[in-house]
Amino acid sequence: MAVNLPETPSGTGVPGDSASNAHAVPGGRAEARRRARGSRGRKAGGSGRRPRPWWIELPVMAAVGLVVALLIKTCLFQVFTIPSGSMENTLRIGDRVGVNKLAPLTGWEPEPGQPVVFKDPGGWLPPQPTDPNPVTNAVGSVLSFVGLVPPKDDNYLVKRVIATGGQTVQCEGSTLSVDGRKVDEPYLHPGDDSCAGLDFGPVKVPSGYIWVEGDHRSDSADSRYHQHGPGGGAVPVDNVVGPVSAVVWPLNHLDWFGWTGR
Repeated sequence: MAVNLPETPSGTGVPGDSASNAHAVPGGRAEARRRARGSRGRKAGGSGRRPRPWWIELPVMAAVGLVVALLIKTCLFQVFTIPSGSMENTLRIGDRVGVNKLAPLTGWEPEPGQPVVFKDPGGWLPPQPTDPNPVTNAVGSVLSFVGLVPPKDDNYLVKRVIATGGQTVQCEGSTLSVDGRKVDEPYLHPGDDSCAGLDFGPVKVPSGYIWVEGDHRSDSADSRYHQHGPGGGAVPVDNVVGPVSAVVWPLNHLDWFGWTGR
């Protein structure tokens, strides 16, 4: 007995029959895959990362800036303020100078003629006053630590290197000599001579030390005035922060002394 099965509509196919399904979807399987990829792409694009609110962005940016400033201060340059006229007219009161802290890390050593910043070896400076306001004192300490303002304790000095370890320095009349040779000093303050009325020496600078004097020779309490102190007036090289590379402020006194202060 013959059984008449219902005719399957053309193009419908049987579920599970891949060949029939391919015909059922316009464009076939390739078109189906393209549509699926497009759908995923639209979903991914529509769910992009939302921007952070400003109250989160600002602290993050400030933190990144402080880290960068700290790295610069630690490894590259640090700013110091000139507090006195002992280096006039090369450096004036209130000048801000950039000191190259990278130079000592790359093998640089102080040489005669270079202006350098160094930490007080002991007794060169009077005790520094402290800020009685705890808030401003704390803020100043943080800004000083990251190098945005000059060092908080301010127990640093700037002078010019005259002689280094093993050399013999002497001043007599108006002539400064190192190892018996006269030193030409075009940087001296107008009206000053090399000795400025203070003869000394001969003094042999200990190894690992430097002999320093100010350009304003008649207004500089330098190595000449501390011969009875530690090092006989000489400064340990370990106390040297680095050479003065530039005057960075004020704008009307910008100056560049070179990578190593030359």
